[in-house]
Amino acid sequence: GAKRLPQAIVVGVKKGGTRAVLEFIRVHPDVRALGAEPHFFDRNYERGLEWYRSLMPRTLDSQITVEKTPSYFVTNEAPKRIHSMAKDTKLIVVVRNPVTRAISDYTQTLSKKPDIPTFEGLSFRNRSLGLVDTSWSAIRIGLYALHLQSWLQYFPLSQIHFVSGERLITDPAGEMAKVQDFLGVRRVLTDKHFYFNKTKGFPCLRRAAGGSAPRCLGKSKGRTHVQIDADVIEQLRDFYRPHNVKFYETVGQDFRWE
Repeated sequence: GAKRLPQAIVVGVKKGGTRAVLEFIRVHPDVRALGAEPHFFDRNYERGLEWYRSLMPRTLDSQITVEKTPSYFVTNEAPKRIHSMAKDTKLIVVVRNPVTRAISDYTQTLSKKPDIPTFEGLSFRNRSLGLVDTSWSAIRIGLYALHLQSWLQYFPLSQIHFVSGERLITDPAGEMAKVQDFLGVRRVLTDKHFYFNKTKGFPCLRRAAGGSAPRCLGKSKGRTHVQIDADVIEQLRDFYRPHNVKFYETVGQDFRWE
């Protein structure tokens, strides 16, 4: 096999379920995926395409190469850079309810930096006036319709596939069937590949035929979220509602976050 530039990239979003999509699709015999996030189109672009190619797994002509870096979705330069590499690159965006996503993002940060301010304090510039602080990345990432505009300047919607982070948990086989169709590979991943891990509250992969033991995502996945005041959640839901509606209308899909 040879090292090839990726034909498909999971470009977003952070804490949406991108790791699950990558781990699930890697089971497919026609897909080879880079495990680590290369951050080429946001942090390492000056290293050049040959450096990027050198990171990729070797593939046969019949296989496709996939990489995942969720921060690409919110990086202004990423769409243009990916387009200049290959304008037919397929893009996968994993989205989930932006309020839940923000809480998950905060929970992850809190596990590394226990002394950060409260979720509520970071979310609002003035809570009594309902002024949400969109400069905080955990809030800003959830403005999906806004970020999508820069991608649509370079790629048609037909080249972008949206995965529901919620349905990825409740119906992983159904969501992954659509991903396989989008990538143009056979539907190899089916119900028999998944089982629901009650402890994690998340689907895991069953052992592949003659393969390793059943595979669940790492310890950091399925982490218990910080408890947030219901009023704060309600205010953020109100804030995101018009943005969500615009996103649904743009992509022609209702994710039912309301």
